[in-house]
Amino acid sequence: MKDKRILFVSSEVVPYLPETELSSTAFNVAKNAHSKGVQTRIFMPRYGVINERRHQLHEVIRLSGMNLVVNDMDMPLIIKVASIPKERMQVYFIDNEEYFKRKAVFSDEDDNLFPDNDERAIFFAKGVVETVKKLNWAPDIIHVHGWLASLLPLYLKEFYKEEPLFTESKIITSLYDNSFEGNLNEKLADKVKFDDISEDKVLTLKTPNYTNILKSAIENSDAIIHGSENVSEELSSFIEEKELPVLEYQTENIKETYLEFYANLISED
Repeated sequence: MKDKRILFVSSEVVPYLPETELSSTAFNVAKNAHSKGVQTRIFMPRYGVINERRHQLHEVIRLSGMNLVVNDMDMPLIIKVASIPKERMQVYFIDNEEYFKRKAVFSDEDDNLFPDNDERAIFFAKGVVETVKKLNWAPDIIHVHGWLASLLPLYLKEFYKEEPLFTESKIITSLYDNSFEGNLNEKLADKVKFDDISEDKVLTLKTPNYTNILKSAIENSDAIIHGSENVSEELSSFIEEKELPVLEYQTENIKETYLEFYANLISED
């Protein structure tokens, strides 16, 4: 895997957010790949709870400045970067005042999901792709972690299907036991269709609950990893139907097993 390129896209990454199975795994597998000579890039949203001064985030002017269209609205994209101490790894933060300035991650103080989480997910997916295009950096593997990042596979396979930078990229989605109650905004499917993504490709998102958002990611991925021990039977059955390569939940030697899974996926070509 030396000199291969892996793009890690996660809704949570330590040390910028509290330690969870998701945030720790996303960081640790990226760190291990980086230590083995793999070229890595990590992307996450720049939530308002992230302390920019402590983590030394700074805006990258040459990458910022464009507007992304979300549901017919122009939303300015701001890109910030930080380096993980001692690792010489860069983390890119997708930012927008409207979507990410608030001092919370997914829900308000009453634990209600933000009503614009659907648009935040669309903005994040587009922001990652547009930034990677500006970097002119073609990844061999794109590894997606977390439900807020889970529209990225759909956008790569549909909205950006003519983009040559990603034609050889293999998409992996990791599934975690981090579901939310209820649904995202019921207009999510319509907002995705606004980007000329066909009706049949958004059917899964008509009821935008946690399971269906992950199903959308699965059906647009090339492989799946069980990042948590408990993945719902509905999602497990859906993966079996799609006959995708699956890495089961790992308890030992996780970092090396992930690297081997990446290598096997690339070598299938």
